[in-house]
Amino acid sequence: MEESIQHKLGRVRPPRVQITYDVEIGNAIEKKELPLVMGILADLSGATPNPEKLNERRFVEIDSDNFNQVLNSIKPSVTVNVKNTLSGGNSPLSAKLVFESIEDFDPINVVKKVDALKVLFGARERLRDLLTKLDGNDRLDEMLKQVLSSADEDLELIKAARSDATAKTDAKPEDKTDDADTGETPETK
Repeated sequence: MEESIQHKLGRVRPPRVQITYDVEIGNAIEKKELPLVMGILADLSGATPNPEKLNERRFVEIDSDNFNQVLNSIKPSVTVNVKNTLSGGNSPLSAKLVFESIEDFDPINVVKKVDALKVLFGARERLRDLLTKLDGNDRLDEMLKQVLSSADEDLELIKAARSDATAKTDAKPEDKTDDADTGETPETK
């Protein structure tokens, strides 16, 4: 008897879902393969203002060729509120994420959709580019060290100037009491 396609595919490559059943025809047993048809009922529309009634919704056939089109037509979204560790405050960081293609689920693309994270990611990319340019470029490395050391000196000068200005404004003028406050008259002094 010939080997069934299910057993052959199981031996040759890992199979997709394949279901077979045995059919008795006379004295012979024949294996029949059933196709797998799956229906998923899910509300992926998010918080839409006017959702369709359940009995009016239609099944949508999704495969690898039209996945992005179907995702774009549904546009699932989520609003997230997380603790804002960027600014150190107690205010939550809120973001609304809309997914229009499978690429939108990539962590880098999620970061690019949140403005606060997008700025940090841009700074990270620029630092990485600078590090790449510094690799093997000793002249540029020395120039940056000089710029950074002069920037540190400038910061120290600014701090010193601020502390001098603060010290001058905090210095109290000599206390001169008003004669009217003490109740003394010029004759009694």
